[in-house]
Amino acid sequence: MGDVLAYEAELLGLVKEYLDFADFEETVKILVKECKIKGKPLPKSAGVSLRDSKALTIQKDLLTAFENGEQKVFFRLWKEHISSSVRDSEPVAQKLEFYLHIHFATYLLKHSVGKPDKAELEERISLFKTYLETKGAALSQTTEFLPFYALPFVPNPMVHPSFKELFQDSWTSDLRTRLEKFLSLTLKASQTPRLLTLFKENGQCNKEMLQQLHQQLVESERRTMTYLKRFNKMQADYHNLIGVTAELVDSLEATVNGKMITPEYLQSVCVRLFSNQMRQSVAQSIDFTRPGTASTMLRASLAPVKMQDVPLLPSLDYEKLKKDLIMGNDRLKAFLLQALRWRLTTSYPGEQRDTVLQAYISNDLLDCHSNCQRGVLKLLHSKSEVVRQYMARLINAFASLAEGRLYLSQNPKLLRMLEERLKAEDKDSLTRENVLGALQKFSLRRALQSAMIRDGLIFWLVDVLTDTDCLSDYTLEYSVALLMNLCLRSAGKKMCAKIANRVLKVLSDLLGHENHEIQPYVNGALYSILAIPSVREEARAMGMEEILRCFIKEGNAEMIRQIEFIIKQLNSEEPLNDSVVSDDEEEEEDEEEDHDTMEADLDKDELLQPQLGELAGEKLLTTEYLGIMTHTPKTKKKLFPGVHQSIDEPLQRPVTPGCHRTVYP
Repeated sequence: MGDVLAYEAELLGLVKEYLDFADFEETVKILVKECKIKGKPLPKSAGVSLRDSKALTIQKDLLTAFENGEQKVFFRLWKEHISSSVRDSEPVAQKLEFYLHIHFATYLLKHSVGKPDKAELEERISLFKTYLETKGAALSQTTEFLPFYALPFVPNPMVHPSFKELFQDSWTSDLRTRLEKFLSLTLKASQTPRLLTLFKENGQCNKEMLQQLHQQLVESERRTMTYLKRFNKMQADYHNLIGVTAELVDSLEATVNGKMITPEYLQSVCVRLFSNQMRQSVAQSIDFTRPGTASTMLRASLAPVKMQDVPLLPSLDYEKLKKDLIMGNDRLKAFLLQALRWRLTTSYPGEQRDTVLQAYISNDLLDCHSNCQRGVLKLLHSKSEVVRQYMARLINAFASLAEGRLYLSQNPKLLRMLEERLKAEDKDSLTRENVLGALQKFSLRRALQSAMIRDGLIFWLVDVLTDTDCLSDYTLEYSVALLMNLCLRSAGKKMCAKIANRVLKVLSDLLGHENHEIQPYVNGALYSILAIPSVREEARAMGMEEILRCFIKEGNAEMIRQIEFIIKQLNSEEPLNDSVVSDDEEEEEDEEEDHDTMEADLDKDELLQPQLGELAGEKLLTTEYLGIMTHTPKTKKKLFPGVHQSIDEPLQRPVTPGCHRTVYP
């Protein structure tokens, strides 16, 4: 009660001020009368008419200073009575202030009889230059104001074509009208009752604080996932190190007892350790009889062998998920597609990721086994650009895993849908990048390779690669890698033979491209198509050997060796042997190498950011779509381990860029 009494007069004054502002005349009379009866203190406040009178006086003083060219007086009043929040953040105020500075800088030129005072003119120009370099710099990127940044440096702006308009009476008159209108609105608004100001500022402050806290929470959750993955990797490394240490202690004990440690034993340890980061052929090529080799390799790379103690992610209600993916609004669809992708891309490789993928497949998340007219895959043709993009990202994530590719390949319409989307999207579209990435990974499967060749995708790729300047690194790399994979097939080679000159021109141009990541794929494609005699003839006619020898002078050792193989192929006289080369009818069982690579590009440049109160990511899934035992553990299919070739030769088996970087560190 004491606090109320201490501030009672001020509180009553705030209430009365608001009632005056809102023209509650009768209510004000009753309030004043009751305060007198009860002996309550009521401070005298300026009435509405007095406040309006004050605003008019300020407006009049500013307009007078404007007309008389009194620059210092004008901007002193301007800063005093126009709040900094309006001056610094309102575009209308910023633009008006810019033109006002122009008005005062050129005032003497317009109003002086005879020559203007040189010192005063220089001072005004100097003040204008200072403004342009400080507060006015914010508008330097605006086309409307750009010419005026040259004004201080023009000797006689009155005759300059760009500034003639400034010296016409109509320009000054229009500026005065704009100033008067701005002052009328702003000064009236500045007389807002303190009670209303307190209410607005408090509410806005709370809203902004909640938004900041929400954004911090989202960022914290993402960082937590990153730190969890790092922790899990460190934990796996630790367990791996303990295992290696135990083996080394046993080996040391055996050595003390007179038993020899063989190079084969060390080799087997290294093959096990490097299985996730190096090809077995590379590990096997290390000479372990040389002193220090094994210890150097062990220190260089202790890769985790398997994931331990990683919890499985909660089960989901896939029926509800698919229903909302089909029937929900576009924003919900996009958030769900994003969350489902994140669950796949951020899960730890091994049991956790395998369980996520198997749950998606066994519940037919993408409706690959359904003939429904409104299946989830139809989102590829959504009118919403964000939904199309996020659907393409999710398909690309599925295609990054061998089991995911097998699942997607079971829908006969999906490949054609992706090809249509690829050709329909804009050049710089992230949707097109992800569709292209998915198709490139599909090309690891023979049946899908054959379909893409039949659909003429090689022609599209050659057209796209003709102009690489407008392509992102991702599009360039995956386009060239897809072209190479299709050229490895005899049908692909024959398709290239139809446009041999164009293909050879594109590939020879790509040999010198600044993006060195594409070189192995360019070399592989070139080596493959030169198996066709007609292509060899075309290549010789265009001087391909001379072009290749130019790159031998500049390339690294690996590039040089691969080009030597290509030149050897170019000069070969072997005829095309269909019985040997044709591989289109073999291998009914469509096996592929175990290429599982989840590249970081899948989650780059996210368009969606949750607003205050919106759920996203794992929180959205576990809050709204929690299921009961939808995980179905399944033994992972044993995939073709891959036939390894020398790294000196051009690539002769299908690869995908993410996996190829891992194989060739």
